[in-house]
Amino acid sequence: MKRLLTYLKPHKWVMTAATILVLFIIAVELFRPIIIGDAIDDYINGYYTPYTVTTEDAPRAVPYRGLWLTKDAAAADSDGTPGSDLPSDGSAPYFQMFLWQDHYYMAEHLTPEECALLEDADPDVLSQYAKDGAVPLSREDLKQLRHYDFTGILTAAALYLALMLFGFLLNSTNTWMLQKMGQKIVYRMREETFSHIHSLSLSFFNTTPVGKLVTRVSNDTEAVHELFSGILVRLFKNVVKIIGYAVVMISIDARMAGFSFLLLPVVAVLTFFFRYMSRKAYQLTRTKITELNTFLSEHISGMKLIQIFAREKEKYQEFDQKSGELFAANWRELMIFAIFRPAIYMLSIIAMIIIIGTGSSSVLKGTLSLGTLFIFITYISSFFEPIQELAEQFGTLQSALASAEKIFSVLDVQPEIVNPTHPVDVKIRGRIEFRNVWFAYEKSSQTNDYDYILKDVSFVIEPGQKVAFVGATGAGKSSILNLIGRYFDIQKGEILIDGVNIRDIDTDVLRAAIGQVQQDVFIFTGDIKSNISLRNEHITIDQIRRAAEIVNADSFIQKMPGGYDEPVTERGSTLSAGQRQLLSFARTLAYDPAILVLDEATANIDTETESMITEALERLMTGRTTIMVAHRLSTIQHADKIIVMHHGQIHESGTHQELLLQAGLYKKLYDLQLADA
Repeated sequence: MKRLLTYLKPHKWVMTAATILVLFIIAVELFRPIIIGDAIDDYINGYYTPYTVTTEDAPRAVPYRGLWLTKDAAAADSDGTPGSDLPSDGSAPYFQMFLWQDHYYMAEHLTPEECALLEDADPDVLSQYAKDGAVPLSREDLKQLRHYDFTGILTAAALYLALMLFGFLLNSTNTWMLQKMGQKIVYRMREETFSHIHSLSLSFFNTTPVGKLVTRVSNDTEAVHELFSGILVRLFKNVVKIIGYAVVMISIDARMAGFSFLLLPVVAVLTFFFRYMSRKAYQLTRTKITELNTFLSEHISGMKLIQIFAREKEKYQEFDQKSGELFAANWRELMIFAIFRPAIYMLSIIAMIIIIGTGSSSVLKGTLSLGTLFIFITYISSFFEPIQELAEQFGTLQSALASAEKIFSVLDVQPEIVNPTHPVDVKIRGRIEFRNVWFAYEKSSQTNDYDYILKDVSFVIEPGQKVAFVGATGAGKSSILNLIGRYFDIQKGEILIDGVNIRDIDTDVLRAAIGQVQQDVFIFTGDIKSNISLRNEHITIDQIRRAAEIVNADSFIQKMPGGYDEPVTERGSTLSAGQRQLLSFARTLAYDPAILVLDEATANIDTETESMITEALERLMTGRTTIMVAHRLSTIQHADKIIVMHHGQIHESGTHQELLLQAGLYKKLYDLQLADA
């Protein structure tokens, strides 16, 4: 969490503003029921308040059969009992409205004691008043007598509507601010993760599934987005709201507040149980999503192989199993919510029953006003909502933290190949030297010592030379090519480029000077020209065309409907193996490298295509240091030097003719291929 919060630093003022808005939103939500409660007590239930005779120009005076009456001088006492603060000597005549059999009456010339008794009178007493001289009130009388009550209700309604609109405006602004901030943070995190993945060494990708990395960059960052766009502020909002409800209820009526809080211990136990269970469910769900994405990424990429061996049914069964595990994890998560939410809702209903029961009894006893009872009913229905949300948000928070932990686990992986602090400024011409190089990809699990692929390898390649490496599979040929570009670091010895140790050369400068053509060509989704230039803005369309012409790729490109703008699907599935290889040659030539590396570059090319590029390769290799790895010895016979690798060591070296005369390992390989031919 501490690490996540560092992403908030650039947005601290937005977060501060959002927090302030939340406080205003809570204040609005707390004040709305009070407006209705006061309107019930002061206006809707206002006929309990007695009138007294006054003058026409008195405040809030209303006409009644030639008299002017007002409630102001006969206001209820603070304890809610009407008439308790009236003068006890009976000197002033009081008028009291009451309701009997759906009709309003006015009892006239009452004492304060009679006003108080009339308010709590039973039906028999009201019936007696109605028969003994109480004046029936007409609709017009009610309009005049309750003029200010009607006005007060309209004022309360207008204030309530204004608060609703104000709350809507605050909520909309708050949501907009948080969503925008959350998107910016997730954008930054996604960019940071993707950029960091680019900086990692090849060994990381050899052991990490692609689907897992896709999940980190896409799914997990979206889970973190929920944290910044809502969870943090809503957690704060719900905590403050719970405290606000509790404080306001206690300040209004501590006794009723005590009844409202009776079930809080049960809620606390349920919440603790829910947090524990939801955390386990969230973690399991995230793990299963990662496993499913990894499976999909791997098997969709290898769909051709699956169909070749007719393994569709078996792979479907594997997918069904993993999909079923994700379904079970999601179902477990849903069931936890399905138990928790109704349980909290049931507790809120029980709490409301308690409030209605005790509150109604207090209203009938005259110790609680009807408006206050309404406020408590409204508050108790809202009091459990933030508690429920709080528990659910803790679950979502744990999910976001679990996703963040997975993202940080990638960000914490340090690249094995580190750029030098002060790189040597070198213009690479192409002299390559290996001095007593020892290299292993990993340690042996049995001996805990390095399992060396290359053992004390030393050789020199002069600028412009064409050198080929041959040998059996596993002899270390491709490892040498990887080491020249410093995709891996050696354990012992030195590798020098133009006399400078490659550890002292900036990796971008080093790799920009090396053009590598591999046996398996990767084609990106896009078009022909973007796959040659790799979207390098410094490579013009003329340079792209020129490179394609040199390697004879222009002939098949021009036959396509879109030419160089022809769309290319993922991995170049619409192109033949030979066409993909020609594009890789054009790509390498477009970058004009000083060192050319050919790793079985002609292995997937037919004889006709190979003859097309032989001349182009000769022109391409002119003036460049060229390193070739090939199993077909016929493709490397004209190399300036051939180095034969055997069990990680240089077994022999020389020209084609020299090696044949030595009658060693190279001669055996050559004779075997000649016999096969």
